[in-house]
Order: sequence, then C-alpha cells, then structure tokens
Amino acid sequence: MATTDTSFKSKRPADGTFKQQRLPAWQPILTAGTVLPTFFVIGIAFISIGVGLFYVSKGVREKTIDYTQCASIDNPPRKCAEIIGDKTNASCRCSINFEIEDFEGTVYMYYGLTNFYQNHRRYVKSRDDSQLLGELSTTPSEDCEPFAIDEDNSKPIAPCGAIANSLFSDTLELNNLKTGKPVPLLRTGIAWDSDKEIKFRNPKGARTVEQLKKAFKDFAKPKAWTKDIWELDTEIDDNNGFQNEDLIVWMRTSALPNFRKLYRRIDHSLQGYEKGLPAGNYTLLINYSKYGRW
Repeated sequence: MATTDTSFKSKRPADGTFKQQRLPAWQPILTAGTVLPTFFVIGIAFISIGVGLFYVSKGVREKTIDYTQCASIDNPPRKCAEIIGDKTNASCRCSINFEIEDFEGTVYMYYGLTNFYQNHRRYVKSRDDSQLLGELSTTPSEDCEPFAIDEDNSKPIAPCGAIANSLFSDTLELNNLKTGKPVPLLRTGIAWDSDKEIKFRNPKGARTVEQLKKAFKDFAKPKAWTKDIWELDTEIDDNNGFQNEDLIVWMRTSALPNFRKLYRRIDHSLQGYEKGLPAGNYTLLINYSKYGRW
C-alpha cells in the first residue's frame, strides 16, 4: 500500500514571470555611432563643471604655518618639539609672526596632522557610541579597551576609547599686531549639525558645569587628559561635555593619515572683521602640548 506525505513542501519557485525569469528584457547594442556622441556630451558637461570649480577655487586664499619646530618663548633657543620630547606631560609656548594679504569672505582656522593614522581599524572602533549619546554605563564597550577603565581608581572612563584619549591638545591664538588685540575666534559652529544634534548628547538633565560634574562623578577622565569632561568649555553650556565641538570634530575620524580639521571661525560680527581678515602682520601663539586636553 502506498501513502502520500502531505507534509512535503516543494522548493520549486512559483510559476510566475518574475520567479521563472520570463520578464521582457532589453540589451543595448553598443556601436561607434551611439558610444562616441555619448562620450562627447558627457565630456562637455564635465568640462563645464571643471571650469566652474576652477573659478571658485581661484577665489580661495590659504596661509599654511608649520609650527612643529618653533622655538620656545620661555626657554629659548630650545625648540618645543625637544622640550615636550624630554618630559611626559610637558607643555611649551611658542609664537610665529607672519604676514597676509586681504582674506575676504568667511575665514576659517584649521589644524593639520601628518602620519596620524585615524583610519586604523582598532582606532576607529575604539569608542562607545551609546556612552556618547549620554547613556552612561559602569561597563563601557569592550571596543574601548585598554582605555575603558581607569586602573588607578577602578572607575569607567568617559569618554572612553583611543580616539577620545588622543584628543588634539594644542591651543592656538591669533593676534593682530596692528591693533595689538587678539583676533576674535568662535569655538562653536565648527562641528556638523547632525553630529551635535544626533550622535553626541550629554546625560539627561546635565547642561551646566555643576550638573555635568554631578552626572560624571562616578567616571574618570581619559588617561591623557589634564581636565575633566565638564571643563572643556565652562563659558558656553551648549559647548561643554560630550557636546563640546572640539571633541566632536576630533571624534569624526579621518580616512587618510594626513588631514586637517576645523579648529575655529573668525567672528565677522565685530568691527574690523566684517569683510574678512584684513591684510597685515599677525602672530600665531601656540600652547604646544604633547599630552592632555589643553
């Protein structure tokens, strides 16, 4: 006697035009008469775009200053690179005089690093995105190791990870020699709006210095920092803690080993700087630090 197994389910695709691959198809036949005109049209379009980009780029002015080997103000003629190389947590002040022509329009200030591999696989992963959203936990992500727990007091580190630990620590000031006053620099508006509004948040209810200090009382600062997270910017509440824009800019890792990151914006609302940065002699004052935030 034969029986039929009704539980068996066929794997054969349904008899439809899509699953049986019976849909109508069209394949162009490439000939010289069709390909060459297409290439010419695309070429003309890209030439137009290139001319426009070239015209715009010609209007951009740039002044590059390398302060790697600048001489110390407090200990001349030694170079700052030598001083901070001899002692851990050392700092050094130096200055460089320079002259510029008129910089019209909006002026930005950048810092640049060479041979700094922010694109290294372990470095890129070394962060805790949940923590940066203000969701503090006593057990940071394993990706933060070995910058997750402070061995001295057994407290979790916030912000944890190698990226935050290596935060750019030099401070730059620009002085106008003609007026004898510092050039007004803005610390806000340098990070992506999407980063500050979505990816980086302080713990709920923590905005002022005292509130941040209370929220982070059970957490340690990164090993290389000399200041706590609530001291990054004590003057502007919205630019402190995890929402500090210097921190946010640094945490957006670069894809290449040589890179520049936005550091400051010139305040064009003040008298003398409405149209840009006027021509003249300036001094770049650098607080050159090997380790530590500021």
